[in-house]
Amino acid sequence: MKLALTITAALCTVATTISAEPAGYAPFSVEAPHHQRGMIGAIWYPSMGDGRAFDFADSAVFHGVTVVEEATLQDGQHPVVLLSHGMGGNIRSLTWLATQLAEQGAIVVSVNHPNSTWGDFDMRLGLQHWTRVQDLSLALDTLLDDPKFATHVDPNRIMAAGFSYGGWTALSMGGVRGDHAGYVDHCETYEAQSSHCAGLAQIGVSVEDISETAWNASFADPRVTHVTAIDPGLIWGLDAAATTDVIDNVRLIGLGQGEDRLFAVDFVQSGFDTLLPTAQIDTIAPAMHFTALPLCKPMAEAILLEEQDDPVCTDPAGTDRAAVHDTITRHILSDLGL
Repeated sequence: MKLALTITAALCTVATTISAEPAGYAPFSVEAPHHQRGMIGAIWYPSMGDGRAFDFADSAVFHGVTVVEEATLQDGQHPVVLLSHGMGGNIRSLTWLATQLAEQGAIVVSVNHPNSTWGDFDMRLGLQHWTRVQDLSLALDTLLDDPKFATHVDPNRIMAAGFSYGGWTALSMGGVRGDHAGYVDHCETYEAQSSHCAGLAQIGVSVEDISETAWNASFADPRVTHVTAIDPGLIWGLDAAATTDVIDNVRLIGLGQGEDRLFAVDFVQSGFDTLLPTAQIDTIAPAMHFTALPLCKPMAEAILLEEQDDPVCTDPAGTDRAAVHDTITRHILSDLGL
């Protein structure tokens, strides 16, 4: 196994914005037959800096980013990153990553996954994990059908990347298959420790009610050449059969160590890392699961506490969230040859 040393993020801030123009931004909407309704998404791309600049994804809690709409795409062949947010997230959740990658030469496509997006959330339907792969495959189709981008795509560098539940989406696109019985057994055994299993039990949703045939099927997209999974979900209860057909270029990124590591996505405790003997594996610390969300504003912790929301801005002591973001970006750029 190619094991990387644990990275102390505060010591490895990476300059990922060397004379880079702001990322181009092109929203799109498309009919998604597998959902029997529409789906919205965005394409982020290396721009010439022209077009209309505006702040995207800014809120009272999170800092936004500057992007340019209707900008000119830089010439050349560009790698593509299909980017998947976590359960209950949305396009805005990973805009920081999409724009950092686009500023350095990648075309990034992200979507609001129907049924598992903030404001469009149905846990029973959202737990049908294969529909998220179908979302990203459809998004790639949309990109390749767009004359502005189609001739600038490098087919040898198409990455599926994602965070949390989106990390599983990326792995699934790269050939990893689920194990329905294994995950059911995991939740029966570790409900008290797994935030995912506990959350399902709390709202009365059971994996047992999901189609075993669909859960265990392969949803690999043969166009995908690379995978990056950041704290991926659904990685418990698997065996060697789950990774028989996985592609070669896989990177797992874990956030946090010890008590800061989220049990539900711990690919070392689950043994998932041993099923991918050629994968590049990195741990970034200090950090925690939600360090992968956008940069927080000074009053963010107080706002979330007052609203009794998840403490997604309360990083472990010593965490430099911007440095963690830069480290994640650097890994992906390296894998794409940028």
